[in-house]
Amino acid sequence: MTGLDIGVYVPQMAFSYADILHRAKRCEDLGIGSLWLYDHMYGPGVPGAPSLEAWTLATALLAHTERLRVGHMVLCNQFRHPAVLAKMATTLDQISGGRLALGLGSGSISEEHDRMGLPWGTFGERSERLGETLEILTQAFTNEVVDFAGTHYTVKDMPIVPGSVQRPRPPIVVGGVGERYTLPLVARYADVWNVPTYALGDLVHKVDVLRSLCADIGRDPDEIVLSVEAVMALAPDDASLPRVRELAEKRFGAPMFGLREGGLVGTAPQIVDRIKQYEALGFGQIVLFTHDRASDETLDLLASKVISALQ
Repeated sequence: MTGLDIGVYVPQMAFSYADILHRAKRCEDLGIGSLWLYDHMYGPGVPGAPSLEAWTLATALLAHTERLRVGHMVLCNQFRHPAVLAKMATTLDQISGGRLALGLGSGSISEEHDRMGLPWGTFGERSERLGETLEILTQAFTNEVVDFAGTHYTVKDMPIVPGSVQRPRPPIVVGGVGERYTLPLVARYADVWNVPTYALGDLVHKVDVLRSLCADIGRDPDEIVLSVEAVMALAPDDASLPRVRELAEKRFGAPMFGLREGGLVGTAPQIVDRIKQYEALGFGQIVLFTHDRASDETLDLLASKVISALQ
């Protein structure tokens, strides 16, 4: 990944496949670098809403685009055995010509697991499983074979062939800011570290912690692309700003979205200034929740007035 990547996060809840494909193609046509999906079996808090499965959807989008990078923010580690995930990832990287971003996390919603009869466990246990998965993926991408015996997973001399198109591997994105479990995994395994919306108020401290953890294990922290996930309420003009802000507050006003702590609210010049602030902190990727779920108007404005001003 080179230069500043501006991506959009489009959770697929209550969207048809045609809705999502339209947004993916608009992003590609406009030069927006990446599109990100969620990985939930149903819309969090609204189990009756339509919600397409994450990996199948990403495969379809990558098959119907040519330049757009597609990933998940982030895949739930408990949903797929890591050896199967490694095979899925190398296959999709082959299909897409090297455009997969592999986002991975330890899981966020216990209710999904309870409904499916999947183990949940403590955060420490989930993080331990995530660490083993990251080791298995690293072996698969590096050696095209996995031979691993851990507490949670055992994989014996398993070939993962063909390997990925991207070299040395598809970028592994690890999301989260926990200092005891998650950030040590970021320091050891991640190509990209994504800071979720809920942690934007503590950004500088978390960056310092990650750099310290990298120093502890002898890794250059500059090898890790810093990525931030933030709500963006982009208004076409000053007169529209109150309406745009109101919609953003309605949809993303809860503390978990960090709208007040780190959201991007304003007209294009104001958004550009805020993104430059993130760049100054060393962030190379900005993934945006848009206030109106990636409408044509907002995507057009993002490309023509924001991204163009950052190039």
